[in-house]
Amino acid sequence: MKGKKSMIIGLIVITAGIIFHLQGQAILGPKSSFMYSNPQWVTYGIEIILVGVIIAGIGQIFSMIKKTR
Repeated sequence: MKGKKSMIIGLIVITAGIIFHLQGQAILGPKSSFMYSNPQWVTYGIEIILVGVIIAGIGQIFSMIKKTR
């Protein structure tokens, strides 16, 4: 079960990173948001996406290890 939870958490983090990235590019979100059209949040979004990919990848590895046992 550890692997599935990690993959789900990873996907949630990836989704948040995509939203932050799009807000930083002024594509998504209200114009009154501090993230809207802010280049820092474009970078933060990419970093958050990468963290989510790592978390999901670790979950995938746990799932693969569990299947081999």
